[in-house]
Amino acid sequence: MPETLTLYVLNGPNLNLLGVREPDIYGRETLADVQAMCEAAAEGARVVFRQSNHEGQLVDWIQEARLEADALVINPAAFTHTSVALLDALKTLSIPVVECHLSNPAAREAFRHHSYVSLAATGVIAGFGPRSYELAVRAALDLARRAGAKG
Repeated sequence: MPETLTLYVLNGPNLNLLGVREPDIYGRETLADVQAMCEAAAEGARVVFRQSNHEGQLVDWIQEARLEADALVINPAAFTHTSVALLDALKTLSIPVVECHLSNPAAREAFRHHSYVSLAATGVIAGFGPRSYELAVRAALDLARRAGAKG
C-alpha cells in the first residue's frame, strides 16, 4: 500500500476573516469551511491546514514543509504582491507548489497583478472562490503522486 501523502495548505493575512471580510469579493464561506473542502478534496491524504497574519510564521511553515510535505498549496493573500521572503522560502522546496487565490488578482487593482510567489509556484489557480482551494489541492496531490514526492 502506498505511503499516505502529506499536503500543507498555508493561508496568509486576513484569511481568518473569510465570510465577514468583503464577502462580495471573497464569498461567505469561512476558513473552517475552506479547510473542510480541502480535506474532502484530499481524498485520504494528510492535510496540514494553517493560517497566519505574520510573514515570518509562514516562512517557518514553508521551511517545515520542505522536510514534511509532499506538496504545498499556498494562498499568500496580500503577501503575494510584497513578499520576497516567501519567494525565497518557496524556492528551497523540491515539491509541487500551487499558488491559490479566491479572487482573480489579474482582474483587480493594478498592484495585485504582480506575484512574487508565482515565480516559485508550479502553477496558479485563481478566481473560483473557495473552489480554487479544491482545484489547487487536487492539482498539488496529482503532481506529488506523479513525482513520487517527499523531500
